[in-house]
Amino acid sequence: MPAEAKTSAKAAQPAVRAAQPVTPPLTERQEARRRRILHASAQLASRGGFDAVQMREVAESSQVALGTLYRYFPSKVHLLVATMQDQLAHMHGTLRKKPPAGDTAAERVAETLMRAFRALQREPHLADAMVRALTFADRSVSPEVDQVSRQTTVIILDAMGLDDPTPAQLSAVRVIEHTWHSALITWLSGRASIAQVKIDIETVCRLIDLTEVRETR
Repeated sequence: MPAEAKTSAKAAQPAVRAAQPVTPPLTERQEARRRRILHASAQLASRGGFDAVQMREVAESSQVALGTLYRYFPSKVHLLVATMQDQLAHMHGTLRKKPPAGDTAAERVAETLMRAFRALQREPHLADAMVRALTFADRSVSPEVDQVSRQTTVIILDAMGLDDPTPAQLSAVRVIEHTWHSALITWLSGRASIAQVKIDIETVCRLIDLTEVRETR
């Protein structure tokens, strides 16, 4: 999940292009409707994966008109990528309540990502649906994909304990995100065990230590 290379955690958020229309904030009622839609999407995906998420069923489960659902999410891929961002936001809240242990930033990030991975492991159908949607996403889904990227970046930076990361540290975060995403795909396809995923995550997180060495020179 690619991170955006900026100069601080807050600045890590991709800037809105001037040519893009500014989306007005949702009202309380609209936000509640959106949350029902995301909940319905997650529930259906948990039961049967990507194919089980049908827009008409999502509309019925969330008690919204089908046309309204499409105004929020133009396609199933848009919806499931947004669902992934929502799931990551929930994980982030849980991680903040119980921060990762570890003497180094690399250890804390590795523990954080493995805890997130195990949360997805408990819902394999949901994990598969969300990762497939992220893989299928084209340019029209860029806003939702960017949200997933931002959420993952913030989770990693929180584990590192950084508010103002350097470009080198953000580059390391980006590579860590790529590896985590790849590890999810290989595990879901049965090509990697949990043990191998853990090794890969711990290995790539050592990049954080290398950026710290570079900055002290």
